[in-house]
Amino acid sequence: MDIQLIIGAVIGIIIGAIIAYFIVKSMQSKSANSIVAEAKKDAASIIKDAKAEGESKKKDKILQAKEKFIELKSEHEKVILSRDKKLADAEKRTRDKESQVSSELSKNKKLNKDVEAKVKDYDLRNEYLEKKQEEIDKVYQSAVKQLEVISGVSAEEAKSQLVETLKESAKTDAMALIQDTIEEAKMTAQQEAKKIIINTIQRIGTEEAVENCVSVFNLESDDVKGRIIGREGRNIRAIEAATGVEIIVDDTPEAIILSCFDSVRREVARLSLHKLVTDGRIHPARIEEVVKKTRKMIDEEIIEIGKRTVVDLGIHGLNPELIKMVGRMKYRSSYGQNLLQHSREVAKLCGVMAAELGLNAKLAKRAGLLHDIGKVPDSETEVPHAILGMQWAEKFGEKPEVCNAIGAHHDEVEMTSLLSPIVQVCDAISGARPGARRQVLDSYIQRLKDLEEIAFGFNGVKKAYAIQAGRELRVIVESERVNDDKASNLSFEISQKIQTDMTYPGQVKVTVIRETRAVNIAK
Repeated sequence: MDIQLIIGAVIGIIIGAIIAYFIVKSMQSKSANSIVAEAKKDAASIIKDAKAEGESKKKDKILQAKEKFIELKSEHEKVILSRDKKLADAEKRTRDKESQVSSELSKNKKLNKDVEAKVKDYDLRNEYLEKKQEEIDKVYQSAVKQLEVISGVSAEEAKSQLVETLKESAKTDAMALIQDTIEEAKMTAQQEAKKIIINTIQRIGTEEAVENCVSVFNLESDDVKGRIIGREGRNIRAIEAATGVEIIVDDTPEAIILSCFDSVRREVARLSLHKLVTDGRIHPARIEEVVKKTRKMIDEEIIEIGKRTVVDLGIHGLNPELIKMVGRMKYRSSYGQNLLQHSREVAKLCGVMAAELGLNAKLAKRAGLLHDIGKVPDSETEVPHAILGMQWAEKFGEKPEVCNAIGAHHDEVEMTSLLSPIVQVCDAISGARPGARRQVLDSYIQRLKDLEEIAFGFNGVKKAYAIQAGRELRVIVESERVNDDKASNLSFEISQKIQTDMTYPGQVKVTVIRETRAVNIAK
């Protein structure tokens, strides 16, 4: 009973579920149909709106395209108009050019006609002149023959006489012109040069002491002479052999003489003798030892002198070998003038003169100090000292301006910089000043005589005097034989003769004096 109830209840539930399913399904179908219908309605509405919007946009695009077309069309028309205008302008210019060319052609034709007419006229004139020239030549030949007959002199002889006359006149005029040119150059150029040189000389103070080829060694007593000579003269021979210096022992009280051309050897001998005499031990072995030490000391002193010299002059970066050469200058002389003192003096002069001219004063000092280093070596050489010094300066890295100044200060090579003439001038100033150098009296007198003899070699010279130590030659001429123009020419010719035939320091001034006197006595 209970089972039947349960089965009936289950079957009822199943049937109810089936009925409920169909009812729900039916309701869902109706709902889906209504949703589909609404969706179709919405889709139709959207499509309609889209079509309307598309039509609107299509119309807008068409309008924009039409506007763009119109704009491009107008721009194209403007370009075409501009091109047409340019073509019109070009055609106008072409027509103007053609008209101008045609005008020029017509002018040229007219000018050609005028030129042809002038050429024709010129040919006629030329023919006429040729005929006239022939007539003139005939008349000239006839006149020459008549003059030859009248004067008794041929045309060639008369021409030679005229040439000689003109030559003499031209020579006189040329001499006067040359003299005027020289005087004008002196007035304009020498004023500043003299000012610079005088200022330079005045600013330099130098010693005028002259080194000799002998040195005097003073002794405390004459007893020392015997010890220096030694037994049978062995000590003095050892000293002479070790130093290369001749020792002269004579009757001079408390002194002996050291003679040698080399100042270094003399100094070594002097210092060695001083040490030997002070020590008291004088014998050959001791002499050799002392001389060797002294020579080494002198070498060190030479280097020290060179260093001190370049420091005093403010010169830097000099090669050690050149410094040593500068130190050795102290023991060299040139014409009796100490070489180091001369070189220092030239360096100072060069520095002052370069400063006055606005050049490099330090470089000028360097060139002035080294200009005579070619005189330092002991060995004989055939190379001039200026060239040798230039080669050494190049070897030890000096600048080209300094090397050229060293080589050109005696005109051995061509001058390539402004330092070269400055060094040459300062070298002449240092060597030519009073007391700088010694000259043998005979050669000095001979030079003065040669100056006077040159003057006497010219016609019309009455007297000649070499004055101012050979720096001036005064020539007195005969007023009857030499006029004023010839006096000027004579001064020039004598100066050229001196410059050609003689060698002299500095310059020689030639003064020609012509005097006319009229003397009467009132009684």
